[in-house]
Amino acid sequence: MNRMGAILGVVAVLLLALIAYPQFQRWWISSQAEPRAITARGDLAADEQSTIEIFEKLSPSVAYIATVERRVDFFTRNVTRVPSGTGSGFFWDDNGHVVTNYHVVRGAEGAQVILTDDRAYDAALVGFSPEHDLAVLRISVPVAPPAPIPVGTSGDLKVGQKVLAIGNPFGLDYSLTTGIISALNRSISGPEGGDIEGLIQTDAAINPGNSGGPLLDSAGRLIGVNTAIFSPSGAYAGIGFAVPVDTVNEVVPRLIAYGRLLRPTIGIQVYDDISERITGDLGVTGVLVVEVTPGSGAERAGLQPTRVTRRDRRIIPGDVILSVDGQPVSDGPSLRKTLDVYQPGDRVTLELFREGETRQAQVTLSASQ
Repeated sequence: MNRMGAILGVVAVLLLALIAYPQFQRWWISSQAEPRAITARGDLAADEQSTIEIFEKLSPSVAYIATVERRVDFFTRNVTRVPSGTGSGFFWDDNGHVVTNYHVVRGAEGAQVILTDDRAYDAALVGFSPEHDLAVLRISVPVAPPAPIPVGTSGDLKVGQKVLAIGNPFGLDYSLTTGIISALNRSISGPEGGDIEGLIQTDAAINPGNSGGPLLDSAGRLIGVNTAIFSPSGAYAGIGFAVPVDTVNEVVPRLIAYGRLLRPTIGIQVYDDISERITGDLGVTGVLVVEVTPGSGAERAGLQPTRVTRRDRRIIPGDVILSVDGQPVSDGPSLRKTLDVYQPGDRVTLELFREGETRQAQVTLSASQ
């Protein structure tokens, strides 16, 4: 028995040695090896350095927005506030106004604006425009408020131009993506029906949570507000859309001033299907005046509406608006877009086509929601 125990002990020692030897060998080799020299990174490329500087400078001006809604317990009837969604926004001015998308705050009971240093503030809704998918919140930051993002222009953008998007995709705060402008003047369906027109299309990655964040050019200037993606799966698929900054610069000050979008109007009713058919018959390109609103600038200026004779139901075309202050118009959307650069109370010159002749009329614009 003693001999058998000794044999088993030797076998156990040999097995342990065989198991431990590879680990010992690796330790011995590594202890004798010299550490590898670290290769210096060198200078970053100029465009990389520029992107880093833009993100570091402007990300504090981007806000994380968390919305809440009221829930009523079916059994107890107790009312609670629960999280309902997230999005992005950015500081517009030094007065605490934060621009975001309307669909980010639509239907919400309240919203919080969270800064890069984790300070959180309850926000008040200042105004919104569903047809542009824009909304303005306001918070009061008593100490070290973030600086507003510099505003650029969008009328001179080019396809292929580099863009940067900062936002909070999927709740992952303060992420940066880059890309190019893929197309201009795109249209998509708005959050409450109708089309949002003149959008910027980009391939910079935009995901849920990026909505309302800024789209920047390579100089760090605001050129758009990220608003939507085109994706069968709901995640990034290479196509994103942004409201151009020229539109933002027209809409946001009105929302801040009036709480809603007061659009300038001539005071006419336009029906594009009728207008296209009749202007085609007349051989002109413009907007047919179908009806004139009583008491409007159009009525005071003497614009003629389209009429239908009682006896034979013959259509007598009204005035056709060819241009506004020299800017040609071709249909209802182009007329609205042209008028959007004006304020209610402004006076414009219309070029009209009436009974085979062109003439001019001075019209004072009124406000229409």
